[in-house]
Amino acid sequence: MAEVEAQPAQVDISKTSNVPAEGYDKTCIFCKVVNKEVATELLHCDEEISCFRDIRPGAPHHYLVVPTRHVGNCKSLGKEHVPLVKRMVETGKEILQKNDVTDLSDVRFGFHWPPFCSVAHLHLHVLAPASQMGFISRLVYRMNSYWFITADQLIGFLNSKGETN
Repeated sequence: MAEVEAQPAQVDISKTSNVPAEGYDKTCIFCKVVNKEVATELLHCDEEISCFRDIRPGAPHHYLVVPTRHVGNCKSLGKEHVPLVKRMVETGKEILQKNDVTDLSDVRFGFHWPPFCSVAHLHLHVLAPASQMGFISRLVYRMNSYWFITADQLIGFLNSKGETN
């Protein structure tokens, strides 16, 4: 009988390391979704941006657009994050168009303002048609409130950072 030399098992150390990969927070549910550790369909995923459906939709089309790498909430952003926010909005528009939403005037793009964030990973809510949102959703995603700001408001706020009055 021939002897078989035992080979050490091949182990992917990136999956077993206690040190998280750069831009990954192992306690963040959105990081887990983007890294396919949670069974959620990704509608879009690239190195910078990912998109998936909200588990508690506030409108017939309710998507969350997130940075693929972990980025904190709106208050942690600086002027240098404006291109990221703009790309998140553009990705949201693309996902809507792929899902036959063509009236972009009846869409709400926005962020919950801390401390009113359920997840501390930057996420853009894309809701359409906004005219079909229910009573509770109209409150939760209310424009011009102190808990929800539009993408345009966030971009304006970030662009004004560093300016002296």
